[in-house]
Amino acid sequence: MVISYYGLECFKVQQGDLVLAFNPTGKTSTHKAPRFGADIAFVSAAHTDFNGVENVSFGERTPFVIQGAGEYELKGITARGFATKTTYGGEERNNTVYKVVLEGMTLAFLGALGDGALSPVAKSALENADILFVPVGGSGVLDAEAAYKLTVALSPALIIPMHYGTEGSKELTHFLKECGAEKTAPVEKLTLKKKDVEGKEGEVVVLKIS
Repeated sequence: MVISYYGLECFKVQQGDLVLAFNPTGKTSTHKAPRFGADIAFVSAAHTDFNGVENVSFGERTPFVIQGAGEYELKGITARGFATKTTYGGEERNNTVYKVVLEGMTLAFLGALGDGALSPVAKSALENADILFVPVGGSGVLDAEAAYKLTVALSPALIIPMHYGTEGSKELTHFLKECGAEKTAPVEKLTLKKKDVEGKEGEVVVLKIS
């Protein structure tokens, strides 16, 4: 599995020939939009910063879009979405957190989660994920302290912070300090197999923005 970060909450996850996109940035967003082809696009909230499906429709790839709570099974993956709330963009809106399983790896993607409140069912499903993508930024999504508390509660093997802006930002620095990971050096991409996460407990990985 290869994970690339495009800023804000946009990730490309590639497993063999399968390409997943998470919260692709839209063309009208003030943030830089990605450009790559995806087979499946996960969208957590109806906001231009997260629902730019047109930007991951490229070449011969037009993604199947997953947006909202429910259970999904296609192209060798299983996924489940859980409804939550966010106040990102200055108004309350729905946000979906996703659990995605592919090739024996479990990804927990929190999207623009706002207050950290997960239903007991969602919390149970997301616990002990191999990789947790957690927003760290405040202003409608989790701030550094709330993000840290939630990661402790969910007990993932690896933690990938997102939404913080740029490397060295105040919120990211605060989050890394909370995690005891101040010396974490950013990496270009994350390449790993299931065996690579075995035995890990809450290790933080900071990805450089592509």
